[in-house]
Amino acid sequence: MLGALRRYLIAGLLVWVPLIVTGLIIKFLVDMLDFTILLLPPSWRPEAILGFSVPGTGVVVAIVIVILTGMVAANIVGRKLFDLGEAIVDRIPLVRSIYSAVKQVMHSLFSNGGQSFRRVLMVQYPREGLWTLGFQTGVGVGEVQHRTDRDVITVFIPTTPNPTSGFVIMVPRTDAIELDMSVEDGLKFVMSLGVVTPVWPAPAKTSSRLAPEVTKT
Repeated sequence: MLGALRRYLIAGLLVWVPLIVTGLIIKFLVDMLDFTILLLPPSWRPEAILGFSVPGTGVVVAIVIVILTGMVAANIVGRKLFDLGEAIVDRIPLVRSIYSAVKQVMHSLFSNGGQSFRRVLMVQYPREGLWTLGFQTGVGVGEVQHRTDRDVITVFIPTTPNPTSGFVIMVPRTDAIELDMSVEDGLKFVMSLGVVTPVWPAPAKTSSRLAPEVTKT
């Protein structure tokens, strides 16, 4: 009987825990985006029109604002206005550093030719002989590459179970092994403390170390 109760308990946890965690994360994101409803005039808000608040309205408002902003930024006049705004921001000492860094990250993540978080790598960290999972975030680290006289790439080593924090290390390209798993599978592996291992049918040829990039002339 105890064995059966244990099986039922585990089966119940496997059903409820993922649902509860997913629900809490979604609720957190919805509650955070609901603050955008404050951008609407009081008379336009759901509680003024319907007499009660509608959860998730802020998500719709945020999506509409982002789309409208993109439409404005995509034309010549809008581009000129945003360039003027960026010129003003660039004159504010602390703000310009934060804004510039965030903008470069976004461009790198969403550009078609970007290398950030496109590859899952296996590197020896924190010492030789120990392997850990990382994500390639960039190539050609300027001064570091010049001073080390090596073809160096930047790798983000996430912490578990929260992959949004971690460490940035610079690794010689020949010391990093590219894995076949997708970025999504890599994040699942990290968040699950290594419990969720992606299915990998062994290919005829195992993953090799990263090949040097070909320099275009």
